[in-house]
Amino acid sequence: MDSVDVIIGQHVFRARFQDQLAPRTCAMFRDLLPWREKIIHVRWSGECCWVPLGNFELGVEQENATNLPAPGEFLFYPGGVSEAELLLAYGCGRFACASGPLAGNPVLQITEGLASLRQMGEEVLWHGARDLLIRRAEQ
Repeated sequence: MDSVDVIIGQHVFRARFQDQLAPRTCAMFRDLLPWREKIIHVRWSGECCWVPLGNFELGVEQENATNLPAPGEFLFYPGGVSEAELLLAYGCGRFACASGPLAGNPVLQITEGLASLRQMGEEVLWHGARDLLIRRAEQ
């Protein structure tokens, strides 16, 4: 399974796992599907949304971690300086927390639906949390 559907509120995106960059993280994340959470707007990371995960453990360490996500890129932070979290950039972002920069493992990259990505991010910013569903892609 290379592709997943990412549904945030009323927005539907197609994404692919970034196995070449973070194979262990992607493999562990696949096992969680379908995955439901709430996504909210970040406080420190710019034009991004995130899923705070508290003490959640995926069982991976940092793997090609970055703090500069591309628009449409999901990063998984396994915890440490801050809580575990999943970050999605919809524009210009630098992954950070109140204590400073963070780096997350690349896990998914949106490949279809990018035209509505900014609209989704701004809806979360101005209107609050949205439901997030990541599931195996429907044909």
